[in-house]
Amino acid sequence: MKDFLPAGRPVLLLAPMQDVTDLPFMRVMERRGGPDVYVTEYFRVYATSRLDPYILRSVTENPTAKPVFAQLIGQDIPALLRTVAELEKHPVAGIDLNLGCPAPVVCRKDAGGGLLRNPEKVDRLLGALREAVQGRFTVKTRVGFDSPAEFDKLLDVFARHAIDSLAIHGRTVKERYQTPVHPAPIRRAVERLSCPVIANGNVVDVATAEALLDRTRAAGLMLGRGAIRNPWLFDQIRAATGGLHRAPRPCGRDLLGYIEDLWEETAREQRKTYRPDKQVQKMKRYLAYITQGLDPEFDRRILRAREADEFFAICREFLDHEAPVGALPPEESKRFCGFAELLA
Repeated sequence: MKDFLPAGRPVLLLAPMQDVTDLPFMRVMERRGGPDVYVTEYFRVYATSRLDPYILRSVTENPTAKPVFAQLIGQDIPALLRTVAELEKHPVAGIDLNLGCPAPVVCRKDAGGGLLRNPEKVDRLLGALREAVQGRFTVKTRVGFDSPAEFDKLLDVFARHAIDSLAIHGRTVKERYQTPVHPAPIRRAVERLSCPVIANGNVVDVATAEALLDRTRAAGLMLGRGAIRNPWLFDQIRAATGGLHRAPRPCGRDLLGYIEDLWEETAREQRKTYRPDKQVQKMKRYLAYITQGLDPEFDRRILRAREADEFFAICREFLDHEAPVGALPPEESKRFCGFAELLA
């Protein structure tokens, strides 16, 4: 990962979000600046698994000319090693191991965040994967399963292996996405590890990005739901941290164009199975984040939309204007930037 660090500013990554960060989403993000590094949705790995051809297209048809890491989730070491060998036949920038997914169905299988309950198993996994991966090997984790107090033991494990980067979501697995993030464990990782540490969690605007960087001294940021809401956020952070001279200031029509672009790109992938009513339901997953901080009536009505014409009529009613949008209102940003009070 060190070779991807930009001079004079933090490296920016798009978080791997299942059923979101696919090839169409990458195309849409890149048209609006995009991150420096992409990470795929996770490949599920088990004894009889094979590479998911749809997720693999994010690597083989990469439309961005930027590095794409392939993320794996699983706990079967032989299956993980087989999958690594298969993936490294393709133009992956590196292999990333998911130790952070909080989904109960994943944790029950002792995969993703569930592995954090067993540091000894994590140790064995990292050792086997580091030996097998020929290129870059990175890890995405949380600060513990039940409590951030678990992180120091996990940090001992990470320090024993020559991983190329550690991305840390600053919540425990049990905290999922609802609580403030814990910056102190990320800061300890920065101070101890020789590899770049990437901070993740609650980056929803420039203010929260700068605050998390200031409190952790991380080499970069990983953006997830904040990037769904505001795809210009990568360039806005670059402008604030010295990578661009001018920050984009999107207006309502820009946001409307983004929604239309998402619709077109995701619909194009469905080919013969495309149905406008099903596409409306798919788009609501994005709009749940995009409408945050906008008119509450927009959010209420879009959730009730059933047909394509109705969906776009509502979007045009609230977004067909040139007034700036993008940044959360100060009270909303402060709510998301809730980690400040956790600092000693």
